[in-house]
Amino acid sequence: MSFEVKGRAFDGGTHIMGIINITPDSLYAASRASREDAAERAVHMVEDGADIIDMGAQSTRPGARRVSALEEMSLLIPALEAVRAATDAPLSVDTFYPEVAEAALAAGADMINDVSCLRFPGMAETAAKYGASLCIMHDRRESRVPDLMTDKLTGLTAAAVKAVRAGVPSDRILLDGGIGFNRGAEEDRYLLEHYDLLSAAGYPLLLGASRKSFLGGEPETRLTATMECSAKAARMGVLFVRVHDVKENIMAVKAALSARRK
Repeated sequence: MSFEVKGRAFDGGTHIMGIINITPDSLYAASRASREDAAERAVHMVEDGADIIDMGAQSTRPGARRVSALEEMSLLIPALEAVRAATDAPLSVDTFYPEVAEAALAAGADMINDVSCLRFPGMAETAAKYGASLCIMHDRRESRVPDLMTDKLTGLTAAAVKAVRAGVPSDRILLDGGIGFNRGAEEDRYLLEHYDLLSAAGYPLLLGASRKSFLGGEPETRLTATMECSAKAARMGVLFVRVHDVKENIMAVKAALSARRK
């Protein structure tokens, strides 16, 4: 299964999406950037091997304060413009607000990363309007579906169908099972162990487990566990991992792929 963003096709291996948070309360303090240093951080990530840079100005960690679309835009767009001027790498924007997505795409973003599974009307249409790629994540925290994997596959498949009907080409859709957006750490761990089953939805996958709470300890202590998740993703054939630490996770992915070829 192939995925295209900004004219580049990814159809094998496991690739890296680097995280830059333009917010003061994101999960991992070291990932937080101001609009003044976002460009430098993005350039370093690309130099370290990131294939896509994912920028967000809305923390989705448990207990985080939701910011309005206007506040999110005011934080995000100046930083995005600076990053766009500094690198030609594909840029993704992590938002569930269609109006923020529209402003970001107009400012040079190439992709939208929607953690709400297209909950807000108009998101898919906005992506289609700009010819953008789209990552769709499933959030199970308020779902009434009893079975985890049934919930994931049903929700992701329905959202992908919605996106295609809105005009997003199927090869510009990436699916994220939503680790950290379930009913506790036990479900997160189960999902991680069975993540490759989500490919039954018919689209390539992204795994976002970097430094999340199900790994235990504090965010600052979770690098090794994150690298183990990236290695597992590579062994499963997951197309992208979304991570805070680009260089270290590339090492983990390369080691896993090398071992699998032997």
